[in-house]
Amino acid sequence: MESAVILLTNKECPWRCLMCDLWKNTTTQSVPRGAIPAQIAYALKELTAPRIDPNTKKRCPSALAQLKLYNSGSFFDSAAIPLEDYRTIAEKVSFAKNVIVESHPRLVGERALRLQGLLAGSLEVAMGLETIHPEILPRLNKKFTLDHFVQAAEFLRKAGIAMRAFILVKPPFMDENEGVEWAVRSAEFAFRCGATAVSLIPTRSGNGAMERLMEAGEFVPPRLSSLERALKRGLALRAGRVFADTWELQQFAFCSRCFDARKKRLEEMNLSQRAIPAFECPACDGE
Repeated sequence: MESAVILLTNKECPWRCLMCDLWKNTTTQSVPRGAIPAQIAYALKELTAPRIDPNTKKRCPSALAQLKLYNSGSFFDSAAIPLEDYRTIAEKVSFAKNVIVESHPRLVGERALRLQGLLAGSLEVAMGLETIHPEILPRLNKKFTLDHFVQAAEFLRKAGIAMRAFILVKPPFMDENEGVEWAVRSAEFAFRCGATAVSLIPTRSGNGAMERLMEAGEFVPPRLSSLERALKRGLALRAGRVFADTWELQQFAFCSRCFDARKKRLEEMNLSQRAIPAFECPACDGE
């Protein structure tokens, strides 16, 4: 196994971003000290058959090129993951070559350095940039400005910590073409800030607030073709790795005849990092 994601159960993120649904399946209070390392240990048992570490002679999962630790919020939120747990967490993931955690830009600081110093492998921090649209970013209730993002990115760069960005394809208050255009502009911005990877996420409904925006005519989920266009243009930037999020992708498709082929194309583009000719469907003509 080369890569894995562990979704950690924790308290709800305090930021309450407009489009976020990560409040689902969270706890009402902060988990106690030791709970996060215990969850990681449990998950690692399920990931892969153990092997014997030649240095420690202990059983551990097979080496991973990359391990993501996502906790429905910010890893560096002191109310979510106690600083006292960092060392134990680092010990449990010491087999991973690269560990990725997510954080709100305004929480990037000394805790990132602390975790970096404890890990056996490298650290990467993912931040939700979402969009650089000057009017729409404030309306997403992210509670950060582009200056905050730039400052966090610069902090990570100076510390030698890699950074990746999450970008929304067609957030609320945009039409289809604007959704693609601003996703590409936001990717360009992220790369200029030092991101080595960008994940393009089609904006989903399902958290209540988005449904109310849909009723008001201020949000319509993006078409699958918009994600395809954004990925193609993002790869053409040749500024870093660009990935399309394919989780529950079918909700963005309007044609069942070509969906499987189009999903496979996106997955192949994610892996190869090169454009692949679009699938021509006579039934929908690319929606």
